[in-house]
Amino acid sequence: MGKTVVFVAATMTNPGIAGVAKGTSEAAGAIGWNLQVIDGDGTPAGINLAFSQALGLDPDGIIVAGFDTKLTSRQVRQAKAAGIPLVGWHVADTPRPGAGSELFANVTTDVQDVARISAQWIIAESGGSAGVVIFTDLSIPFARNKSQLIKRALEDCSGVKILSTEDIPIADSSNQTPQRTASLIGRLGDAWTYSVAINDLYFADAAAALHDAGKPGDGAPLNLGAGDGDPMAFNSIRTGHYQAATVPEPLLEQGWQTIDELNRALSGKPRSGYVAPVHLTTIDNIDGATYWEPADNYREHYMQVWRR
Repeated sequence: MGKTVVFVAATMTNPGIAGVAKGTSEAAGAIGWNLQVIDGDGTPAGINLAFSQALGLDPDGIIVAGFDTKLTSRQVRQAKAAGIPLVGWHVADTPRPGAGSELFANVTTDVQDVARISAQWIIAESGGSAGVVIFTDLSIPFARNKSQLIKRALEDCSGVKILSTEDIPIADSSNQTPQRTASLIGRLGDAWTYSVAINDLYFADAAAALHDAGKPGDGAPLNLGAGDGDPMAFNSIRTGHYQAATVPEPLLEQGWQTIDELNRALSGKPRSGYVAPVHLTTIDNIDGATYWEPADNYREHYMQVWRR
């Protein structure tokens, strides 16, 4: 045991990444590994510096979370040359990186399933008649792909109109989203009835502008987060505070999975291939949850696997 692992985060202001980091920290402690989290602060320069700092620690493995590894191609080559395995979270479009990928594994739900259930909820809730705004971050390939899939699924319903696609970097959401939201209200008026975002964070940042415009917290536009299902989003759904639903990732469990995948890589075993099932959280099934936990025994399961 006693491995050293570094978690390189695109930005820890992304609550999805922060949730996964929390689960990774839990798992590292359980397996007896040392974990260090380095924040890329949401900029290409910061992410490059964070990855370089990770390499400087001479770790046994690196987890990369929430950014395009093309930004850090030099560091990726260095990691490969040094025999340091890389595990991603929301780095590639697919949970199963293809041959030649720099990643040993990419931990995520199936983005096509997430897109499908997100679009289906909006279509069903609106009776097939909705004016939708999409919030995304086109700088992240995973997020770009997700929002494009959602858009296509919504366009399959003739009564749904895509009113706008707002490209806002997650790292700058707190600055840009309030202003964009106010502008959208002024431009679209009551035609804007639903929103879908690739991350719940956008709705926390939009809430003040919606409130100032006199929009009710439990009324139109009804907001759906197509990821990541952080505690703030769960609370907003529970209290009817400018979010109606989320398609959450099992963030804590995925944190444990990142450690399991690294353990497999370091043990010369194949990746697990596990992909968590998709889930929709609304006021009808939220109960007292703060994270989505698809199984309540995954910690014990992983501990048993690691003791073999």
